[in-house]
Amino acid sequence: MSPDEIGELSIEEIYAKADGPMPYEYVNDKDILFQKKVWEVLPLDQRQNLVYYFPLEETMDRKPLFNVLKDAVMSKKITQVYQDDNFKFKLNPKDLDNKFVRKDTTDMGKEQYMLDGKIDDQYIVETVIRPTDVKEYRTVGMWYFDRNAGELKYRLLGLAPVVVDIATKGTDYEEAVPLFWIFFPDARETLYNTYSYNERNPALKTNFDYLFNARRFAGTIYKTDNIYGDRDISDYVKGDAMMQLLEAERIKESVRNFEDDLWNY
Repeated sequence: MSPDEIGELSIEEIYAKADGPMPYEYVNDKDILFQKKVWEVLPLDQRQNLVYYFPLEETMDRKPLFNVLKDAVMSKKITQVYQDDNFKFKLNPKDLDNKFVRKDTTDMGKEQYMLDGKIDDQYIVETVIRPTDVKEYRTVGMWYFDRNAGELKYRLLGLAPVVVDIATKGTDYEEAVPLFWIFFPDARETLYNTYSYNERNPALKTNFDYLFNARRFAGTIYKTDNIYGDRDISDYVKGDAMMQLLEAERIKESVRNFEDDLWNY
């Protein structure tokens, strides 16, 4: 073995990348006895979610998840990118570029423009959204009971990075907002070919597609489909964080109990 071979893919990894992510199984609508859509928040300050935050800088074989999504969106490897979690208003790369970078002109630059009609580059200040600006990720997915398989299953539908708003970054009133929503099936190929750090065994690489589909994250429900128009828990449980958390747990248990109750005669 030579130093040049360090970091090269094994033949098994090459074959795995060629196969791509495991396709979702087909489920007939008539076989779904129960389904419920839930929105969850994944805070990046929780230990189980640190894998989606680090590394903050790119290494030889790993990139921050935010950079993975950003690069794929801007290079059009991921095209199903939307303004919100309803997947109604699609965004193009030009719309997204304005979400990543903000350009401001200093007072000196404004004076130069008034006198000379031009602005030198030194008077242009760029504010860029970086991986350190990501506060959390949000997901939307569907729990459903497949009567053929006889079990409760989960299908991830959307993923959104929540970052410091580019319009408020660097100010005293910074605000975190969802940057965009990605239709998750369109991102599976990209996430499958991107590895995260496996803390238990660094030699065994794990891709982000597996982590999300296996629900290897600590998430808290903040919204679910309901008769009131899919309103947030915070809209009807106001001003009490503990009661909001208990309501999220109640929703989670109601989904779990459906499968248990189905097999209790």
